[in-house]
Amino acid sequence: MTDRPEAANVDQISYWNDVGGPKWVRYQAMLDRQLDAIGSAAMDAATLVAGESVLDVGCGCGSTTLALARRVGPSGHVTGIDISGPMLEVARNRARDEHLTNVSFEQADAQVFPFERKFDVLFSRFGVMFFDDPPRAFANLHGAMRDGGRVAFVCWQALHKNPWMSVPMMAAFQHITIEAPPSPDAPGPFAFADASRTAGILDSAGFRDIAICGLDIDLSVGGGSDLDDTVSFVLDMGPLGRVLSGATPDIRSAVARDVRLSLVNYQKDNGVEMPGAIWIVTAVA
Repeated sequence: MTDRPEAANVDQISYWNDVGGPKWVRYQAMLDRQLDAIGSAAMDAATLVAGESVLDVGCGCGSTTLALARRVGPSGHVTGIDISGPMLEVARNRARDEHLTNVSFEQADAQVFPFERKFDVLFSRFGVMFFDDPPRAFANLHGAMRDGGRVAFVCWQALHKNPWMSVPMMAAFQHITIEAPPSPDAPGPFAFADASRTAGILDSAGFRDIAICGLDIDLSVGGGSDLDDTVSFVLDMGPLGRVLSGATPDIRSAVARDVRLSLVNYQKDNGVEMPGAIWIVTAVA
């Protein structure tokens, strides 16, 4: 394990160690239930083979790393890399609890980490949209892959195609304002929403046979939790959590009330289900 990375992605490193990482750890079980099917779809696109070496970028709490390790079997190996110490602590504990010996974890910034050229597959579930210099990051990742190595990652389409994020945000904006919206290319969940931009980044990094396939999905927001727990989850996680970080108790209470009202229409017997849209991106090194 390395110390905290330096130089690149400074803001993201601070956020995912001090704020975002601890939040993700708190909601890890809910997030796994919400996102596991998406990760599985991207793994299917990767056409994994037993014995392969896989790099899991932005591995977080390790759910995808462990699933990848089960797919490549004991003769394969999966390296999970993430900048978040709190999340990697959970990942290591999970691997130990499952007695998986074909995994390892690295606390480092994939944008600049000096990889060996040894990976057959580059995988990520929502972990590649937070680089402050995506072309540099993917050029570095290209250097980690064997000739002919395969890429499969998943990222969000535009915000307006993801009501599970946009509906609560619109409810919150009745009570709060943002002085200036971030650039659509800024690091964050929607940084790769523009498929043509994503393809251009991969092409400039040396990847070929790039394919970007859209997939509409129904998301179990909060992983099937009850409405009150789902509201708490939505208020804390993602873009809305950042927006509310400095809100007064009165504002937060008003936002919680209206977010709850906005989710009621999506409530089903098994929790809150809302539409979402992702890109599954594949390429060859």
